[in-house]
Amino acid sequence: MTKIDENRYRQIGLKIAYYRKLNGLTQQDLAEKINRSTGFIGQVEAPNIVAPISLRTLFAIADTFSIQPYKLLEFDDV
Repeated sequence: MTKIDENRYRQIGLKIAYYRKLNGLTQQDLAEKINRSTGFIGQVEAPNIVAPISLRTLFAIADTFSIQPYKLLEFDDV
């Protein structure tokens, strides 16, 4: 995996954490809504861990937050 890809996955995780908190959800709440484990959500959101996610998971998260999936894919300079 390239450094650029690693940075993109980190940014996705940070955006997920942002929207999760904005919606007043805990990691456990989000995990239950998308049928994943709390540990998985923690790994995805952790800035020191690179945790790729599938498009299916990304879509489920976006649906939970009632946002378009592209909002999670808008990257700062990589």
